[in-house]
Amino acid sequence: MSAPTTALPTVVIGAGPAGLAAAAHLTERGLEVLVLEAGPTAADAVREWGHVRLFSTWAELTDPAAEKLLAPTGWVKPDGAACPSGADWAERYLQPLADALGDAVRYGATVTGVARAGRDRIVDADREQQPFAVHFTTADGREQRVLAGTVIDASGTWKSPSPAGADGLPALGERAAADRISYRVPDLKDPAVRARYAGRRTAVIGSGASAFTALAALADLAKADDGSGTHAVWILRRGISGSTFGGGSADQLPARGALGLAAKAAVDDGHADAVTGFRTAAVERDGDGGLVLVGEDDRRLEPVDEVVVLTGLRPDLSFLDEIRLGLDERLQAPTALAPLIDPNQHSCGTVYPHGHRELSHPEPGVYLVGMKSYGRAPTFLAMTGYEQVRSVAAAIAGDTEAADRVELTLPETGVCGGAGLFDTPAAEQGGGCCTPAPALVQIGVGAPAAETQEPSGGCCG
Repeated sequence: MSAPTTALPTVVIGAGPAGLAAAAHLTERGLEVLVLEAGPTAADAVREWGHVRLFSTWAELTDPAAEKLLAPTGWVKPDGAACPSGADWAERYLQPLADALGDAVRYGATVTGVARAGRDRIVDADREQQPFAVHFTTADGREQRVLAGTVIDASGTWKSPSPAGADGLPALGERAAADRISYRVPDLKDPAVRARYAGRRTAVIGSGASAFTALAALADLAKADDGSGTHAVWILRRGISGSTFGGGSADQLPARGALGLAAKAAVDDGHADAVTGFRTAAVERDGDGGLVLVGEDDRRLEPVDEVVVLTGLRPDLSFLDEIRLGLDERLQAPTALAPLIDPNQHSCGTVYPHGHRELSHPEPGVYLVGMKSYGRAPTFLAMTGYEQVRSVAAAIAGDTEAADRVELTLPETGVCGGAGLFDTPAAEQGGGCCTPAPALVQIGVGAPAAETQEPSGGCCG
């Protein structure tokens, strides 16, 4: 059952930004790689939020090794100063990169399990001498297995959105109201989606960039000819403070700062009300078919027609159950990485450079990279993932010097401290300006609206 692991390929799970970059770096080093992608095309998850514009520029969204691989194909790098949409990113960079990798990318391959061949997670004997067995199903339902010397899980977190319930579990009645609840930023350019929200009262639950995007989009709809009666109710678990809307003009990613200002304008201009200090416990239907959000303190909000839940994403670890992972008990990120990305302490721009050592696990030869490596932390940027996979690929190739040479400068948000204080009472936030008691608030003065920017779940971009 054993096979020399050095003669086996590295299996990369996921043909998204980090997975394809990992494959490019491994290919550049002359190593065999096999990318398993569940979708029918590259960047399947990115395409699902293709209508959203990123707040990172093209210069920050392409990987150097990938660019070298693409150069002989005639690929032309887009304008580095522009911020693409998710669809642009997929069509103009990620799919061409997958095409350049050729047969190394296999589509319609859903990974169902990873283990040491012939060894479950309990067995120690000769464990590290065994290759990895990666099980997957094909698009036509056939079960297959491939052996790998190393495994890079770049499958992301997009498929596992967090629920509305403030305790991390679905709120009571949340599943029963699934027909009226979405966990994605709505694409209001789609006529069917637009009709769902136009003239309706929509609750937006969340405090990150995805919530900003949804609020700005709903505000634009409210100002349009077909948007009469459109209104948003913004549900926050914390109060409104100086950092609620991000760094504004102090943000080193201008589009990210503008996004927060657009959300602020939605409230200032009366297109959205902010409900602060509200932790959702239940979703109930009223007699007229509306949805009533009930808080942990038994407070009940006015009925809404739709609910958009943007409370973050979480990793799917189910198919790694036979692998010995070392994960932080809170973030579900690699143990050594977790303190560096803890959203209670760090924003996107204050995350320290890290590489293969911080991404390693008790099971040698397996790495979680990209959004998957951040677990539940929302502070990920694409350029972070590119540096991760450069280091990991160098480690796999045995180039320890290059693997340890991790250098990365990230753009600051302009927000002091981290973004994870959403459950901390305002009195403990060092001068927060709101109490955590539920309240409808109107804040500040108007600010110019901005183009929507960000996919669900933090700073990815």
